[in-house]
Order: sequence, then C-alpha cells, then structure tokens
Amino acid sequence: MSAADIEKKIAEIEAEMARTQKNKATNAHLGLLKARISKLKRELITTATKSGGGGGGEGFDVRATGDARVGLVGFPSVGKSTLLTLLTGVESRSEEYQFTTLTCIPGTFKYKGCDVQLLDLPGIIEGALEGRGRGRQVIGVARTCHLILIVLDCKSPLGHKRIIEQELEGFGIRLNKKPPKIRIRKLQKGPVNIIKIAKQTHLDDKTIEKICKEYKYNSCELMLRQDTTMDELIDALEGNRIYIPAVYVLNMIDKISIEELDMLARIPKVVPISAKQNWNVQEGLLSSIWKELKMMRIYTKPKGAIPDLNEPVIMRKDKCTVNDFCLKIHKSLADNMKYAWVWGTSVKFNPQKVGKEHKLSDEDVVQIVKK
Repeated sequence: MSAADIEKKIAEIEAEMARTQKNKATNAHLGLLKARISKLKRELITTATKSGGGGGGEGFDVRATGDARVGLVGFPSVGKSTLLTLLTGVESRSEEYQFTTLTCIPGTFKYKGCDVQLLDLPGIIEGALEGRGRGRQVIGVARTCHLILIVLDCKSPLGHKRIIEQELEGFGIRLNKKPPKIRIRKLQKGPVNIIKIAKQTHLDDKTIEKICKEYKYNSCELMLRQDTTMDELIDALEGNRIYIPAVYVLNMIDKISIEELDMLARIPKVVPISAKQNWNVQEGLLSSIWKELKMMRIYTKPKGAIPDLNEPVIMRKDKCTVNDFCLKIHKSLADNMKYAWVWGTSVKFNPQKVGKEHKLSDEDVVQIVKK
C-alpha cells in the first residue's frame, strides 16, 4: 500500500471515530479503530523509511558522540540556530525568513564534565508525519535523542506546543512519559488471559480482548500492573514506542511583558530564555538539561593517590552500579575487580567496602581493588 493510500485509510477511520458516539457500548469498537489507526501509522513510517524518508538521508546521518544526545525541535525561525551557536560555538545559518536550516547541524558543549551533543534540526511543521517539509527526517533523528528541547516562540507557544507534540506522538515518541506497566506473553493455545494487578477503570475485558486480537494476540497472558488506558495498551502491543524526556524552551522572552512571561512560565517543564540576549541559558536551561538527562559524575581514586576531580566518569542514574562503572572504563576492569572502596552519599561510612552490585550516587569517589 502506498503512503497516499495509507493516509486515505487513516482519514476514513478517523471520520468513522468522529461519527461514533462514545459510551460503554461502543468502547470496544472505538478501541479496535484506534488500534487500526496505530497499525496504519506504523506502516506509514515503515513505508517512509524504505523510500528514503525516514531518519536518514543526506545531511541527517550524524554519528552520535559524547555522553548524551540532545535534539532541538521547533517551528521554523524560533531561535534554534541562535541557541546552538550560543551553547556550542558552531555557526548555524540564522536569517529572518523561515526554513534557513535544511539539514541536521551538530555541535557539542561540556557541562559538569558531561559532553553533550546538540543537534539543530530543521523547522517542523504541521503534517510532518505525512512528509511535509522534512518532517519525517527530523522526527526520525529526534527518536535517537536522550532529551528533546522543544523550542517555542513566546508569541504563539501553546499552538506550536500542541502541534509538535501531536507530530512526535504520531511517530511513536512519548514525551515525559514512562512505559506502561504491562506484560504480554504469547501462548500456544487458550484465550486472552487478563491478569489485573490494579483496578481497571478505563477498559473492560471485551475491549482489551478485541484490541489484543487485532494485534494477533489471540492466545496470550496479559498482566496489567496499572490502571491502563486504551492508548497505553496499544503502545504496549505495538512495542516500538520511544519514551524521551522533553523540556519546553520558551525563547525570545525579551519581546514580551513580565505579565505575559509570568503566565507562560506556568506551563509544566518550561524554561523561559532569550538566546539572543543570553538570558537564563546557563543557570536555567543547562541545569534543566542536566536534571532531565539524569547524569551522574563518579570520580576515580588510584591507590595511594588523591581523587581525580577534573575528569569524572559520566554515568546514567538507571545504570549506576559499581559493575557499570567498571565497564564504562574497561571490560577487563569489571572481570578483574575483587571489591571497591567508595566515598560519598551512597555509603554509610567513608570509605566503605562494596561489591559489584552497589549503586553509586552523584559525585561518589571510587577506588577499585583488583583480584
């Protein structure tokens, strides 16, 4: 099926959903239609990738470097290029007209010892998923980032925010969300066995069964560990969703009044800045990037020497055991480790003898003792 045929089919199903009344009797039917739309969108993305309209393409194949990758996403002419130049020193062409940036422009900056790769992506517009502008390439690169900075023009932030979120959601990116606590296991025979660990207020058994069977889970064990919505169940069955933290960068605050700024600052996870005037970039934006990336600095201490506080080992909070620390330096260090001495907030005593599974905290000092 061509991309045009898929888009037409999606439009037809959306029209049917709009005509259908929402009540308990139609809940299962609406769930089935939502699942079909999700499958068609996945097919649309696959078709785009095969035809060269995915994350790759000329100017978009940028090798990942550093400890973390951050993408600048936003409408044209919202100040992404100015922000890239300010943070990294890389000159990204900046003009008054739209679509100045046509490819992915990388730069790097250092913060608290962490090397961050910053990508200036071309302006995104409504209909990016269907291929308008260079939307598919932009969102394809965004899927590879550890954090997305959604840059908004302070003159029309809410409208832009809604459209960008909609386009990213359509491409399987879930912003500031956690994967649903759902476990699915296919069985050789039997019905759809639903195990409800938490009380379900959004879905009934009939709806769950219909959605599962749409994804060919005719015989399976489905464990719901949370009060699950229809969208969360579809995401779990799709299995290709990317969960990425996002910060909303409200740029050009030098062009609005204090009263307007006070209202816009109430948007969750928003950081107001002026890239042109360098307002609130260092103390506001960079500290928010560090917080959302959930990075840690671990310092090494050779035996009989003082700790090296100049070059920390950068680690993520979800992978922060002593074993992870060793693997970050070299695989052989993990194999030859006997135990470790740790100074810092992760231990009760300074120093404390710990094993491979001990979880480290930010700014801990570690000395590895080999076998």
